[in-house]
Amino acid sequence: MEFSKYHGLGNDFILVDNRHQPEPVLSPEQAVIWCDRHFGIGADGVIFALPGQGTADYTMRIYNSDGSEPEMCGNGIRCLAKFLETLESQDGKAPQAPHTYRIHTLAGPISPTLQPDGQVTVDMGPPYLMAQVIPTTLATAEDKVVDLPLTVADQTWQVTCVSMGNPHCITFVEDVASIPLEALGPQFEHHPAFPQRINTEFIQVVRPDYLKMRVWERGAGITLACGTGACASLVAGVLNGKCDRVATVELPGGPLHIEWSATDNRIYMTGPAELAFRGSR
Repeated sequence: MEFSKYHGLGNDFILVDNRHQPEPVLSPEQAVIWCDRHFGIGADGVIFALPGQGTADYTMRIYNSDGSEPEMCGNGIRCLAKFLETLESQDGKAPQAPHTYRIHTLAGPISPTLQPDGQVTVDMGPPYLMAQVIPTTLATAEDKVVDLPLTVADQTWQVTCVSMGNPHCITFVEDVASIPLEALGPQFEHHPAFPQRINTEFIQVVRPDYLKMRVWERGAGITLACGTGACASLVAGVLNGKCDRVATVELPGGPLHIEWSATDNRIYMTGPAELAFRGSR
């Protein structure tokens, strides 16, 4: 089976052309094997480009490296957009940038746009803040979780929760580099306050327009970047009065440009997606 390996700021994915059938050609168990960095291809997840549903051009499905299936992935959908550009070019239908795809995901419709400079801008939709949507038990169903205490590893953290179609818990720290992410990440992810587990972002506010971020991703662990996490973190920063509505979020793999529009309440993420290599297995 042919595949392409892409990455968005080091958050890497195996991309599979799955346009011939509506279900992924690999099982979650097979995806785990493919993602293994010692015995497989190595990746944070496997993304499948499937036929569209309804008015969508295509459908995106993704299995994490542990075999779980997230609702969506911000870096992943940028990689998918570049992969689709290549597939359509091979079919003799090369899109002309700027070009927008309508992608059906488990988090709802998402629209990535290929930019003339090679970057990809993604309309991530609005953030969701109600506790029942995230979901979390840190507040009553209709309330927001903003700057509330959460005890993890015998320490109280002030957290804000945001859903970008997938759940995020954000906490602000003085020095993001000093956080023992490998120890803390699993304890946040599996905390009983998060019945569907949680992605966790540790944020250092350098300036109102510049944030540093490290992330523990649900189902993948430590990654070099997380697009939905960067979006959720900017929202949390605005809600806590710590950052502007437009900012650069610096991740270990590089920067993302994030905007929370005051006009339409939608989040716009711009960043790169690059081909690493192609192969077959």
